Amino acid sequence: MNIDKFLQLFVVKEKRFFPLYIKSAENIVKAANLLLEQTRCEDPDSRRNYSHRVKECETAGDAITQQIISELLDAFVTPFDRDDIHDLAEIMDTLLDSIRDASKKIAIYQPQKASKKIIEIAEYLVKDAEIILDMTRHFENMRDEIDYLDGKCSEIKETEHIVDDIYESYMSNVFEFEKDAIELVKKKNILQALEDTSDVAKSVSAVIRSIVVKMG
Repeated sequence: MNIDKFLQLFVVKEKRFFPLYIKSAENIVKAANLLLEQTRCEDPDSRRNYSHRVKECETAGDAITQQIISELLDAFVTPFDRDDIHDLAEIMDTLLDSIRDASKKIAIYQPQKASKKIIEIAEYLVKDAEIILDMTRHFENMRDEIDYLDGKCSEIKETEHIVDDIYESYMSNVFEFEKDAIELVKKKNILQALEDTSDVAKSVSAVIRSIVVKMG
């Protein structure tokens, strides 16, 4: 075997991770959009149905994460640091788990009305998911896309700041104006779950940024 064919074997092994990250991100986008539709919904049965569909995404995500880990155990050469490959797969899976947790809380608590602020945060979560998907599609040419990827990480960080502001404003209003104690607890827990999900999205971008810095 000549040297060119020998090197091509390693290139093929490197590239097998990229489609899996894209697949994972596509699944996250699907789950985030289902969560957004659920926040807009006021019918209890429909809310439970959305939660069930998000759960299906979570199950699919677990399988993708396991496949990435299996490929990592089998790979001789990897496109970037092995620990980073593992950490990114796990934090993306954690993001999906967090979306599932928020969806489950909506289905369980069944708030009386759809909240504009809760919907707004869910819209930002979809935006984060779409940015993460966009970044995974640039992984194969990461060394040439460092500035682009770093900029996208900054976008997610900025979104997290916006969500924090919405969360603080909404919670202040809830505690001031919501007279139904049970409804107050429902809104508080749902909003907290959504805000936590935004934090996890920022953690995904932090792992990607760490990889990008090492590539630079």
